[in-house]
Amino acid sequence: MLYDSQGLAVTTDSPAAIAQINRFIDQALSYGKEAEDAILKAVIADRTCAIAHAYAAAYFLCQENANDRQHATPHLKAAQRHRPETTREQWYIQAIAAWAVGDIDEALRLHWAIAQDYPQDLLSVQQGQYHHFYRGDATNLLRLAETVLPANQSKPYLYGMMAFGLEQCGDLSQAEAIGRQAVALNRYDPWAQHAVAHVLETQGRVAEGLAWMESHADTWESCNSMLYTHNWWHIALYYLALGDLQMVLRLYDTHIWGKANKTSPKDQVGAIATLLRLELRGVNVGNHWQELAPYLHQRLHEHTLPFQDLHYICALSRAGYSDWVTEMLDSLNHVATVKASRQKTWSDIVLPAAKGMVAYANGDWTAAVTQLKPVLPQMPDVGGSRTQQALFQQLYQKALFHCEHGDGALSSLSRVPLRKQPSGYKLSALSA
Repeated sequence: MLYDSQGLAVTTDSPAAIAQINRFIDQALSYGKEAEDAILKAVIADRTCAIAHAYAAAYFLCQENANDRQHATPHLKAAQRHRPETTREQWYIQAIAAWAVGDIDEALRLHWAIAQDYPQDLLSVQQGQYHHFYRGDATNLLRLAETVLPANQSKPYLYGMMAFGLEQCGDLSQAEAIGRQAVALNRYDPWAQHAVAHVLETQGRVAEGLAWMESHADTWESCNSMLYTHNWWHIALYYLALGDLQMVLRLYDTHIWGKANKTSPKDQVGAIATLLRLELRGVNVGNHWQELAPYLHQRLHEHTLPFQDLHYICALSRAGYSDWVTEMLDSLNHVATVKASRQKTWSDIVLPAAKGMVAYANGDWTAAVTQLKPVLPQMPDVGGSRTQQALFQQLYQKALFHCEHGDGALSSLSRVPLRKQPSGYKLSALSA
């Protein structure tokens, strides 16, 4: 029995495994790009270490795609086979097993139990917050971090978790204060930086928010592609607010999609959200939809997160892949009737919203309004931040405008052409 960097007992006698587990903990909490390497090396160091296998399974499940779920399966089985000695490890393995079969209620019950009895386990807290986030449950996302705060006063990463929860709950002044405190303690905390960005954007402090994020952009080189592209997406939103649409497209080409992991669902969603927002401002995004859409083909039947599905189907519609759209709608019809986990969310919210997104993408404004209007109040249940959720309302308002004023007033989704920048373009603000 050895102890990890959080002071928690781990069922292993391998110092090498502990070293890599500690590296994984830091990488996971900092959204680092070496998390996978670290946890796979921990498994190699001790193939009987159950918690290392459970961490590996959680890492792959978090990618939210069918291919990585297959990678998670053998690790989960190994974690269950090599039963650990501690209750904390057993509960964590059970939580990941529940997640793997879609039982998020049970997974959350176990993450809460760990928070109560083993509050030092910030990986478990992070995982529990992740589930609350994709259920639109900001209250419990914050409460989970608050529960473990007394035991983690000296751990900067928890302050970033707190800040984001406070922002999602609307406590903007506290969110900003704690987020800035987290970054003061650790400049390389992209999640805390991101929480402050949400606050400044919500308050309309555009110039201040842009300066804040650009001043920390150099720290994102060590991030995984999800948070790297997402934080650049936040910079793009500031430029969008300033009306610099050319810069938004440059950021898309150089960072948001240009440096994305093209097969990552979360990176794909960020790219889709950027293009939709550009089109809402009248930008002709050219062939960007056609460049992105082929990467979405493998998403048609995955249905891991409803928030993601709504982006995929709109993107495929904008790209003109009508056969794939029909196939995905048929698949959504099926999952809405058989998916045990949150069946009503899929049937009563996701399916009509998906039809509304398709109608919007095809310029069928009446159908878009008809499908989207009844579900808009429930859309937070599909997950995403308040900033991400705002897109659904914006699309609805655009469709409603067309219905009320006719296509003569705003005659299409794409009217302002922008020249695509060469791949070697450098952002002057960050070149120093």
